[in-house]
Amino acid sequence: MTWTAPDTDRSTPPYVAAERQRLDGRLDFERATLLQKCAGLTGEQLALRPVPSSALSLLGLVRHAAANERVWFRIRLGGEDIPDLYEDDRAEFDAAVPVQAAADFAAYLAEVEAARRVVAAHSLDETFGDETHTVDVRWLYAHMIGEYARHNGHADLIRELIDGATGY
Repeated sequence: MTWTAPDTDRSTPPYVAAERQRLDGRLDFERATLLQKCAGLTGEQLALRPVPSSALSLLGLVRHAAANERVWFRIRLGGEDIPDLYEDDRAEFDAAVPVQAAADFAAYLAEVEAARRVVAAHSLDETFGDETHTVDVRWLYAHMIGEYARHNGHADLIRELIDGATGY
């Protein structure tokens, strides 16, 4: 039996909410939007690169999102001593192959759950950083929401090119 990306629930973020609830709700909405763009497609379809001049695929975007979840939440904010998810940034897209689709989705979902646990333990005012930049947790939410929103636009176009499916 051929594996297909599962459907996902996507809740509308709250219109009126406390700051943390609003940020969590919006980030989860963007995460679910990426998964929704993949729902019902096979590993073969997810790995397609329908724009000849681009390495982007839906599966590559899922792998890229998983890597960002790990780096930003677990490694940078949480200080976990763990390796990056992939050997280099190009591997997120170049190694997106159909036979790994189910494992890549499982890795993504695991990274999202780990990110939720890490961020819940930190206040929005808490800062972290490296030798060049210090940011607060609010910045991290804004960064990740923006990252997802940008790539969800890519995902929308890729999905339309694969099977004509459109929608927000």
